[in-house]
Amino acid sequence: MKLLKLIPDNTNIRFLRWRVPFYVGSMILMAISIALIMTKGLNFGVDFRGGQMVRVTFTQAQVAPVAALREEVGALGYGEPVIQLVKQDGKENAVSIRMKLPDGAEKEPGLSDAMARKITANLKAKHADARIDGVDSVSGKVSKELGWIAFQALGFAALGVAAYIWFRFEWQFGVGALFSLVHDVTLTLGLFALTQMEFDLNIVAALLTLIGYSLNDTIVVYDRIRENLKKFRRMPLPELLDLSVNETLSRTIVTSLSMLITLLALLLLGPGVIFGFTAAITLGIFVGTYSSIYMAAPILIWLKVTSSSFVPVETAMDRQEKLARERS
Repeated sequence: MKLLKLIPDNTNIRFLRWRVPFYVGSMILMAISIALIMTKGLNFGVDFRGGQMVRVTFTQAQVAPVAALREEVGALGYGEPVIQLVKQDGKENAVSIRMKLPDGAEKEPGLSDAMARKITANLKAKHADARIDGVDSVSGKVSKELGWIAFQALGFAALGVAAYIWFRFEWQFGVGALFSLVHDVTLTLGLFALTQMEFDLNIVAALLTLIGYSLNDTIVVYDRIRENLKKFRRMPLPELLDLSVNETLSRTIVTSLSMLITLLALLLLGPGVIFGFTAAITLGIFVGTYSSIYMAAPILIWLKVTSSSFVPVETAMDRQEKLARERS
């Protein structure tokens, strides 16, 4: 039985021919994304803005009525709630309901308490078995600190990736990988600034996942470039980069398509609570695959990578030993 090949073995697409227009286009998109973030901002969720969390257990149910709760609490006029199931004693009859702080709550704390009372009263009125286990407040100051820590995590993850690739390859590869990751994260943040989808800790997790995926794809391409630099010493660098990208193209396409099939199913059929998380990773698959080809690879040309980059430098001691062997 003949195996199905999405990419033929003799594929020779000249990706690097269009490196300049693609780079210019990417820089424009990054500038637009940064402008959107600075002007429109991100629609931070409860995790970063502060809010109220109500913990409820439905004592007579095996599973909490999450869909009904989302509709009932949302109808109170305080915005869309974030409802998470909490498993306890083998049952999924407990939930945490998180709400953003009402407008003006920073100056008038009573507004936040009034919202919590209204939500708990509504729950008790519509669900006789609802037991209120607690009402917790998250201040805006704590949430801002949490947001700063989350963005620090993203920054340190990107720097760690660059350091790892620098150690494994050459410094030019580390710079290329870091620029590729900045490109991917910036475009994803731009999407959230444009659409004003809620940005919470789930999206931070999605961005960290995106960094890992983009790194994996970039390392595969870089590893093949390194092998070919040693093998084809006289080949011009643009042609060698095209060869390396084409040789890894089959693996890249198969991996990306496999993930996209699952992600599109979650995007179209999955619950709304993970829509932002799924959208971030779906976009990340596209930009991560694109950046491995058109960001991480072409930048090596401008950073002056050559065929001698991975050839050990001959020291004076090496030359003396070589001469000694020739004379003997």
